[in-house]
Amino acid sequence: MCHVLVIEDDFLIADHIIQLIESAGGTSFDQAATQDEAIRAARAMPPSIIMSDVNLLIGTGPAAVRAIIAEHGPTPVIFVTGSPDAYRLCNTSAIILQKPINERVLVDTFRDLAPT
Repeated sequence: MCHVLVIEDDFLIADHIIQLIESAGGTSFDQAATQDEAIRAARAMPPSIIMSDVNLLIGTGPAAVRAIIAEHGPTPVIFVTGSPDAYRLCNTSAIILQKPINERVLVDTFRDLAPT
């Protein structure tokens, strides 16, 4: 099972990412729009992989990812952001993809990183 946590404050973008990842093999999903929601979702069900935006309406994706990894251990991370310069390295395995989303690159990157 590959449980994916999608941290994205734009519902339409989050839904699009979930649809792409589901077609690429993701089996279950949690969606969080804020840093705190993401941390709570990970506590309820630790993710196999995290897909996160950098800037959120409340908090940041990197801060949520740092907290989740500190609590649950190493987890593959893909940042999907329109602000790649705002990203601060928080996990050596993190990959940064730029918005607008290149569907093929996102799916291929997910397949490369997702646990099997």
